[in-house]
Amino acid sequence: MTAPQSPSFGAGATDSAIVTIRRGLAVAPVLRNGLGLTFVLAAVGSAGRIVVPILIQQAIDKGIVGSGEVNVGLVAQLALLAGAAVCVAAVAFRMAQVRLGERSEQALYDLRSMLINHINYLSLDDHNEERRGGLVARVTSDIETLTQFFQWGGMAWMRSSTLMSIVGIVMLAYDWLLALIAFAISFPLALVLRAVQKRLVVAHGQARQSNGIMLGAIAEVVSGAPAVRAYGAGTMLASVVEETTERKARDQIRAALYGAFLFPSGEIFAVFTVSAVIGVGVWQGPTDGLTAGALVSFVFLTYRFLEPIAEFTEIIDQTQTAVAGLHRVLSVLDMPITPTEPHEPTPLPSGRLEIAIEHVDYSYPTRTGEHSDSAAGEGVLVLQDISLLIPAGQQVAVVGSTGSGKTTLGRLIARFADPTNGTITVGGVPLTAVARSNLRSRLVVVSQEPFLFDDSVERNIAFACSGASRDDVEGIVRHLDVVEWVDSLSEGLETRVGERGSRLSAGERQLVALLRAGLADPDVLILDEATSSVDALTEVRIARALDVLASTRTTIAIAHRLSTASRSDRVLVLAGGILVEDGHHDELVQMDGTYARLFDAWMSATSIRDGESMQPNK
Repeated sequence: MTAPQSPSFGAGATDSAIVTIRRGLAVAPVLRNGLGLTFVLAAVGSAGRIVVPILIQQAIDKGIVGSGEVNVGLVAQLALLAGAAVCVAAVAFRMAQVRLGERSEQALYDLRSMLINHINYLSLDDHNEERRGGLVARVTSDIETLTQFFQWGGMAWMRSSTLMSIVGIVMLAYDWLLALIAFAISFPLALVLRAVQKRLVVAHGQARQSNGIMLGAIAEVVSGAPAVRAYGAGTMLASVVEETTERKARDQIRAALYGAFLFPSGEIFAVFTVSAVIGVGVWQGPTDGLTAGALVSFVFLTYRFLEPIAEFTEIIDQTQTAVAGLHRVLSVLDMPITPTEPHEPTPLPSGRLEIAIEHVDYSYPTRTGEHSDSAAGEGVLVLQDISLLIPAGQQVAVVGSTGSGKTTLGRLIARFADPTNGTITVGGVPLTAVARSNLRSRLVVVSQEPFLFDDSVERNIAFACSGASRDDVEGIVRHLDVVEWVDSLSEGLETRVGERGSRLSAGERQLVALLRAGLADPDVLILDEATSSVDALTEVRIARALDVLASTRTTIAIAHRLSTASRSDRVLVLAGGILVEDGHHDELVQMDGTYARLFDAWMSATSIRDGESMQPNK
């Protein structure tokens, strides 16, 4: 999948409805293409609807030739002509609706695909900062509001606007005075709609935001069910969900009240307008050239003119909801994609890759999410002047206390972010010059808590390599020597892991992640070890699988268990974002420095833990 280019709309939260719609058309050009013909078809349909009032006038003025005498033949011809006009109008409207429906569905498909693709390439900082429930709401409920709008509202706007324009022109042709009276009385309705429109924009925007917050809160409760039960926090979190739900309901009701205010206003103005037209028309009488048929026809035209206004009062509420949803979708597309993709990428050389880090500094940007390895505040350097060379094929462990910057260093090497200062090269190529797809095919990260899909173990492993077969999966299971573990599962490779791997232990989830990484067969492996404790047998399996993986590639382990560091070729020790020690495990232990103290503390904790586990139950 090609990384999307960051949109350059430069829009803010104050975008008007018109600006938002224009931006939406720019993002989804398929909706704009052919829009002129669709409008023409809608205009033909509208013109067909005004033929009937005109024919009624002809029937009254020319079909009734005397007192009680009717020209039946003329009336019949006019009736047939009216029927034909209605059929033409219906066909034209139908064609316009089909065209708009097809293009709108294609546009929404393109918009949803674009949104998913964009979210996929957002930086991890943006994912941490933007609640996942909010991002899900952009793709689901916000797009759904647009779907609902195009199912009826879009065509209603097109039909109403063309009908109102054509009817207004015909009314002026009939009698300019009556037309001006009708326009003048109905004009305040437009002012009312305009006044309420501004409040509707704010109200619906707040309602959409509240909906995203509610979805985020619900998602946290559902996905965090084990922790909720473990700490008995169900009541507390239920109150949080209840509060966000009530807030969403209040905002939705507030927006609905504005919409409810608009509906009766159209009926009120319709009564006033028709009454005024009939009164002035009767007062004018035939002496001013206004025949009985013309007055009756004009009344019908007045209703035709008022129909769109009344319909506007119904669709404006849905329109504002759709515009608010579109604005929130566009706000996600406005989020810049970082790190950026090079315009002319340089391919990585074949074979195992060395890594060079030169004078690297890093501080988190203004928008800071939660990071597992650092509690640094805004603008505070997390890494300072890091310089080192990792030869191809070397196994390196990065250690340090919490907040030392070790996880951040791994993120920079994987180019989940770019250094504030300095450069990182892989295989002699600066990371900023490497295409994202090329880097991901050569460098794999196994995170602290690997994400597993609610599918079988086999599918979760095969996910790492497009087109991987069952034989490929079984081959990597044998290669990493975990056949015994797979056989111990209830259904072997067909065992479902549950949502986020909930049916597996933390160690088993890491085993699946290692199998996944082995199947990808990268030249550089970055392993951020899980901090949760695992049973002794699983730890042996993990260590054995890791040794097999590391033996054929450059490996960087963010080591939380110092047993990993003791098996590595080299240990990097970070403290306060600075590389303070660099050497083999045995050398660093003899130096009696930072690593020695960390190792002693780890050994003491391990001894205490093992001793407690050996105590008999009392």
